[in-house]
Amino acid sequence: MNLSVVALNFRPSRSTLASGLRRGLPVRVLSWLLCAGLLALMAWPSARAQEVKLPDLTDTYVPARPANDSLYRALGGEQGLNTLVDRFMKGLLADQRMNPFFAKIDHAETRKQLALQFCQVSGGPCERKANNRKIHSSMDISRTDFNVLVQVLQQAMDDQAIPFAVQNRLLAQLAPMHRDIINVE
Repeated sequence: MNLSVVALNFRPSRSTLASGLRRGLPVRVLSWLLCAGLLALMAWPSARAQEVKLPDLTDTYVPARPANDSLYRALGGEQGLNTLVDRFMKGLLADQRMNPFFAKIDHAETRKQLALQFCQVSGGPCERKANNRKIHSSMDISRTDFNVLVQVLQQAMDDQAIPFAVQNRLLAQLAPMHRDIINVE
């Protein structure tokens, strides 16, 4: 019989010890069983903790830098992207569905990260090393939430009169990131 199973099922009590003594088991054997049971019980939580698998928080999509900066230029370069991000953030905060995700965060840092992200994926001279999966892992973001965010971004681009073809190029660069942002069904 497996000793760990015996030790985990062993629940010593006065009657168990008395019963063992009446059966003629030496005190040394009973003491050993008691110690083995206690050690197994003490080890049990740590053994179970080792079995827990933490989710992989590595991004599954890292956008490739475009071959040229034509999208960056079509979006208006740094100034155009800053304007777009400002409109986008205002839209996110004004939208009742998006506001809960953005109301209590550092707006300046989020704005900066979005500008860097849009700049990088459009071929601009920026580099962003943030991990989307890790950043969004503590938020309950559904596909519906992600789609609403895209709608708010599209509205911000419409408000800035960014041509539809240019919008689609930016969205095509950003869309695969959904795998690292959506984390609930």
